[in-house]
Amino acid sequence: MKIIHLQAADSEGPTAAELAEIQQEWPLIAAELDLLDAEIAYINAGPAASALDRRRIRRAERQVLAVTRELADSDVLTDGAA
Repeated sequence: MKIIHLQAADSEGPTAAELAEIQQEWPLIAAELDLLDAEIAYINAGPAASALDRRRIRRAERQVLAVTRELADSDVLTDGAA
């Protein structure tokens, strides 16, 4: 019988660079979570979904696109400076 030794999960935490990347991408993560919340509310409303529910989804989609554009623009600027 082989025993597989796994390192403890707490011995391998994210590096400072990984944490910085997560921090930079956090606005996109938050925007995507807002979109997911809007979609869940719409699905749960079922046939009773209102125009306001649909508007909330469209607004959240636009926010995801706006944040994605901002991140893409900042990546271009960062890559060009390197």
